[in-house]
Amino acid sequence: MADLISIVQIVISAGIVGLVLLQQRGGGGLGGAFGQAGGAYSTQRGVQKKIFNLTIVLAVIFIGLAIYNLFQK
Repeated sequence: MADLISIVQIVISAGIVGLVLLQQRGGGGLGGAFGQAGGAYSTQRGVQKKIFNLTIVLAVIFIGLAIYNLFQK
């Protein structure tokens, strides 16, 4: 069971890294690496808001699994 939780944590952490790279706040996110112009700060709309919220959800799940795994052993 502990091995499964560790594997899920690795998958979630890779997802968090990917989602953070996709966000376009200030520096342009991953889009800046491919030539997308960075714009002024603005409110989050559409897909950007969903990516932001999904990042928060994955981070909370990751922390919850880490705490559960800490007390499991």
